[in-house]
Amino acid sequence: MGAARNIRLYPWFKFFQNLTFWQAIWFLFFQGRLSAAEAVIFYAIYDIATTLLEVPSGYFSDRFGRRVTLILSGGFMVLAGVLLTLGDGFLAFAMAQGALGAGMAFASGTDTALLYESLTDTGRSDEVEAQEVRAWRFSFAALALSALSGGLASLIWERLPFLLSALAYGAMLLVILRLSEPSHRDGTAVPQGDEALRLGSLKRALLHPVLIWLFLLGVLMYGFSHLPFIFGQPFILQALETRGLEAAAPLVSGAVTTVMMLVSVVASWGAVPLRNRIGLPAILILAFGIQVLLAGVLAATASLVAVVFLFLRMVPDAMSRPFIMARIQPLLNDDARATYLSLRSLVARLAFAGSLLVAAGVASPDGTMPHEEISRILTWYAGAGLLALVVLAGAARHLPIEPGD
Repeated sequence: MGAARNIRLYPWFKFFQNLTFWQAIWFLFFQGRLSAAEAVIFYAIYDIATTLLEVPSGYFSDRFGRRVTLILSGGFMVLAGVLLTLGDGFLAFAMAQGALGAGMAFASGTDTALLYESLTDTGRSDEVEAQEVRAWRFSFAALALSALSGGLASLIWERLPFLLSALAYGAMLLVILRLSEPSHRDGTAVPQGDEALRLGSLKRALLHPVLIWLFLLGVLMYGFSHLPFIFGQPFILQALETRGLEAAAPLVSGAVTTVMMLVSVVASWGAVPLRNRIGLPAILILAFGIQVLLAGVLAATASLVAVVFLFLRMVPDAMSRPFIMARIQPLLNDDARATYLSLRSLVARLAFAGSLLVAAGVASPDGTMPHEEISRILTWYAGAGLLALVVLAGAARHLPIEPGD
């Protein structure tokens, strides 16, 4: 009963979690209040804060349960929403980013672990790909809904998007409170004296060739997925300024993000047939290739035409994340599942945060970020991504990425 309810509620948990009304205006808001460099630093603070809790939160989840970990996640995200709505100045915004990072860290890995274990409890583990894709659609429907409405809300009051997000996080917490701990985990936590068993499971996962390949791909795709999120807003502002339309930047940014998410939802409907047609390794390499291409296009031109390419930002995620999670889950043991997933997120966030700190060093200390700076930063990212793409594609030919190979 509880596991079946978890499966029904899980998409709604993801829906409220992704009602981020501030997504289309956050860079513009921080840049206007402080500077472009500090806006980049705030995102780095978010990632660094998450890294500090990523693995500990995964261990906490494996040790004490999925539900209590998600409750902590919801509490941190509500706190972040309140701080962003009421706070002011560098310290308050930095604390908000830290709380948001903590909220995401406690959800990272635990959410998908709860889904997989609930499916296992009900004898439906073969539905994991379909359920991950379903949750993906709920997530990006929420992102699409909140992007445009958040841009419109900012025209009424610049902080209204943050307030709406705080209310959404409150609704998410209410959904979490209705979740149950997967029954097959009740009373099965590894005893304190047997932590070596947990470490053994984690070690085997980290040495598994397929998991290593998927680990590296996930780390890279995390960073490349967030590049347009960070640099897309100043890019749009620069493109509009050339036509004297800079005042419309928040609304245009929200509209672009909405279209971006809707395109991703549409892509998710074709992702499963495409995956079945060309195979898992090919669709994952294709998805990463699109990310690298997008970075290259934004680096190459400041034209409004390039904004159209931003519509593709989340398509690679729709073509990869559900399938990566579905491939990973059966290869992991319950006693180390969330820890492994959190460790992967830790490495991804740490690597990306480190690259952002380097990028902030060449960003404007005040005012807006010109396209020359955006181009210089994204050119380096695109070059590194192309090299990684070639290496991963070559390695995939010698590994059983596809189940049953």
